[in-house]
Amino acid sequence: MTDQAHMRRAIELAARGRGTTSPNPVVGCVVLDAAGQVVGEGFHAYAGGPHAEVVALRAAGERARGGTAYVTLEPCDHTGRTGPCALALLEAGIARVVVAVSDPNPAAAGGADRLTRHGVAVTTGVLAAEAERGNAEWLTSVRLGRPHVTWKYAATLDGRSAAADGTSQWITSPESRADVHRLRGEADAIIAGIGTVLADDPWLTVRRPPGDGAPADGPGLPAGRSGTDARPPEDGAPATRPLLRVVVDSDARTPLTARVLDGSAPTLVAVADDADADAFASRAEVVRLARRPYGIDLAGLLAELHRRQIVGVLLEGGPTLAGSFLKEGLIDRVVGYLAPALLGEGAAALGPAGAATITETHRLEFEDVTPTGPDLRLTARPVPLKEL
Repeated sequence: MTDQAHMRRAIELAARGRGTTSPNPVVGCVVLDAAGQVVGEGFHAYAGGPHAEVVALRAAGERARGGTAYVTLEPCDHTGRTGPCALALLEAGIARVVVAVSDPNPAAAGGADRLTRHGVAVTTGVLAAEAERGNAEWLTSVRLGRPHVTWKYAATLDGRSAAADGTSQWITSPESRADVHRLRGEADAIIAGIGTVLADDPWLTVRRPPGDGAPADGPGLPAGRSGTDARPPEDGAPATRPLLRVVVDSDARTPLTARVLDGSAPTLVAVADDADADAFASRAEVVRLARRPYGIDLAGLLAELHRRQIVGVLLEGGPTLAGSFLKEGLIDRVVGYLAPALLGEGAAALGPAGAATITETHRLEFEDVTPTGPDLRLTARPVPLKEL
């Protein structure tokens, strides 16, 4: 097998940690013996747990000596809750290390240099683009100092997210709704606007999989973020932290009876700095941000979430909030669920986003198109400015 084939396997392994490693990255590792046979595999399963390289080296044992390690992210060279992975590779006698993405975190980078200084052959950049996509949330957090933002919406083929009378449940199929809970289970926080809270009164939690005694669209899990793809944690692994619910409510209009204030998961309400939020301050944490013409300072909100070690957020607000995020250049990925249906009128999925003429269009590139029941899930990312 080629370097690319082994690295692709490491990327597949890394994906198994999605939703449980934050604020750490997802990382996968494959170890070959000196004869080129796979003798160990591993991935980073939870924050504070053993890193992918350590897991794979434990599986390989002495067979790792003189072999090759394929790692999706440059082995760390610092001691945190675990020791340096670069040192673990050296102690195992690995002769060659193949890396997909260099570590942009200055506190942990330098593993490749340490390995090279000690005579290990290091190759970098193998399937870098694929590995970056799999680790987009963490890389965005480190590089930009804010969480990675995924905007999720559901719409008819003509782009309507609700009918003319305001009804919107359900535009898409049960399969699509279950897939949304998979997305929620991979995020650290869900952001919704006050318009969505007033219109739909959502829980903004991760629902249990069908058949476990919970209603398909009822209250979510009170702790952790185990959803439709849940798996038991490893022995000794801590429970994943609860999903944070974030309500963007510039004028503090969230009703005391709102489901987001039900105590089943932590809730943060972001209000303008001049708003009176005393009414619900005992039921949710309140953060005050500068008022802007479109509501509140969204970049400031993301900075606050970054301070709280929120790495990836799922934006589920209505068209107005989504348009504001897009206008500010704060959306990193779009996931749209399109139902084979037409309305002809009703609310559009996206509100004003700063594109008054066709030359100001927000251009995207498709990353994936997958059926979800009778619907289509479309995944796209903004086209980098250098490519326009």
